[in-house]
Amino acid sequence: MGQVTVVVGAGVIGLLSALRLAEAGGQVVIVEAGMSGSEASWAGGGIVSPLYPWRYSPAVTALAHWSQDFYPQLGEQLLAQTEIDPEVYETGLYWLDLQDEDDALAWARQHGRPLQSVPMAQVHAAVPALGPGFERAVYMSGVANVRNPRLLQALRAALQQLPNVRLIEQCPVTGFVCEGTRVVGVCTTQGEMRAERVVVAAGAWSGDLLRTLGLELPVKPMKGQMILFKCAEDFLPSMVLAKRRYAIPRRDGHILVGSTLEDVGFDKVPTEDALQSLRKTAVELLPALADAPVVKHWAGLRPGSPDGVPYIGAVDGVDGLWLNCGHFRNGLVLAPASCQLLADLMLDREPIIDPQPYAPGARLQEATA
Repeated sequence: MGQVTVVVGAGVIGLLSALRLAEAGGQVVIVEAGMSGSEASWAGGGIVSPLYPWRYSPAVTALAHWSQDFYPQLGEQLLAQTEIDPEVYETGLYWLDLQDEDDALAWARQHGRPLQSVPMAQVHAAVPALGPGFERAVYMSGVANVRNPRLLQALRAALQQLPNVRLIEQCPVTGFVCEGTRVVGVCTTQGEMRAERVVVAAGAWSGDLLRTLGLELPVKPMKGQMILFKCAEDFLPSMVLAKRRYAIPRRDGHILVGSTLEDVGFDKVPTEDALQSLRKTAVELLPALADAPVVKHWAGLRPGSPDGVPYIGAVDGVDGLWLNCGHFRNGLVLAPASCQLLADLMLDREPIIDPQPYAPGARLQEATA
C-alpha cells in the first residue's frame, strides 16, 4: 500500500490513528502545530471512563466499553515496544452523593457493568483520607486511569520506531490543497504537503481548519483547569468523584484534582479563581490535601462537541478527507476504539462497532443548516 496519509494533529487521537494506519503498511505523515501531545491529551486527568457514563448516548458508550476493555493490552504493548510505561492503573472509582444514582444503577444492570451502591462505612474503610459529610456512594471496580503524559511519550516513541512514519512538529496547518472536490494535501507554514488522504485529528482546532473548506463542524474549545498534589504513594487507593470534581491517584503518590469547564475560546491561561476553587474541592474530598503542596496548576482546551459524540469517518462530498475529532471530555477514554474504527474504515476492514453514529456526513450538513 503506497498511499500517503497526512494526519493533522499529534494528540492522543492523531498519534494512535497514525500508529494504526502505519501498522497496516501505509506511509503516514503527522503534522502538529506545536509539540506532539502537548494540548488537551496532556492536560486531561486520564480516567478511562466518562465521568458519568450513564448520562451519555449509546454511541459514546460503545466506544467507551471497547476502549476500557482494550486499555490494559495497549499499555502492555507500548511498554514492550518502547520501554515507556503508560501506567494503566486499575483503582476503581467511587461516586459520592449522586443525584441520579437510580439511573446509574439501572444503566449498569442494562450494560452488565460492575457498578453498585456501597455503605459509607465501607468507603471510609477503603479510602481513609476521604472527608466527612458524604452520605451515599456507588462504586465501580476495574475502572483504570492512564498516566496520559507517559501514554503520549510511548505513542510518539512507537511511531518513531517505524520507517514509514514522519512526525513534523512546530508546523501549523493553515488549510487544504484541493483539486476539484478532492483534498490532495495540506497547506502548512512549511509549504504544501501532498497526500492521497488527510485525517483531521486537531482537537479543539478542527472546526477552524474545516471552515477553510466552507464546512461547519460544531467543535469548539472548552477550557478545563487541573491541579496536581504530591502525597505518599498509598494516600489515595481509589479515584473519588463528587459534585463534578474528581481526585485521581497516580502510582507514585501524585494526586490530580479537576476540573473546571469554561467557555472562553482559545484562552488556556490558568486562573487564580480556578486554583482556589479546585483547592477548596480537593480539601472537601480529601482534607489532608490542605497541607499538601500544589506541584502544578494548568489548563487545556477540550474539543467540545454536541452530546460529546465524536466525528469519525469520511467527509461526504470531499474525497480524501477523513475526521477523527470532537471527543469533548473523553478523548483519552475513547481513543483506542475511535482510532481502531477510523483505521477499519480507511482500510476497508470490518469495523469493530457500527460506524454510523459517528459518520460526519449528515451531522456536518446539519451544522451548516
